[in-house]
Amino acid sequence: MDIKKAVFVESNTDVEKCPDRNIPEYAFIGRSNVGKSSLINRLCDKKKLAKTSGRPGKTQLINHFLINDNWFLVDLPGYGYAKTSKSQRKQLSKIIDQYLRGREQLVLIFLLIDIRHDPQPNDLKFINELGENGVPFALVFTKADKLKPDQIKKNLGVYCERLLETWQELPPYFVSSAETGTGKKQILDFIADTNAKL
Repeated sequence: MDIKKAVFVESNTDVEKCPDRNIPEYAFIGRSNVGKSSLINRLCDKKKLAKTSGRPGKTQLINHFLINDNWFLVDLPGYGYAKTSKSQRKQLSKIIDQYLRGREQLVLIFLLIDIRHDPQPNDLKFINELGENGVPFALVFTKADKLKPDQIKKNLGVYCERLLETWQELPPYFVSSAETGTGKKQILDFIADTNAKL
């Protein structure tokens, strides 16, 4: 799939106020500073579509982008950023939870994981919660340009092994880099294939 048109539509804190259109939605989420906005911009070939920041926790709203006039890419707030206040973390968690549980148009979550790190407890917790709530998801391992191929393979192996401790089979997963474009075609083709089956 090629993205020929990507337009910001609106931001919300309330899932009830999200766009009232019955088209598929693919949401992107991950720990703060995982490179979510950069990856979204790379997928859409627009440098400033999603706001990037050196400061973790920049995204604090549900952001809808209309893609090719027939599906939404949704940029969700990050989680796990310790320097936000407890009340703010609670509010962001509530926004995310309401979206995941209440958004009928949601087809799939892309959960972003920094490939440079060992499996993190809050990522694993989030993965298990998606499973428990029956939310379909795929993993996107980001920042692959920061590692050599052998290290990528090793880190992927560690992650998959860890997941198989609690999961019978692995979810779909992709290795990506917002810098080089690695994984872009695979992710977009996966969305196109999924849309074709709806």
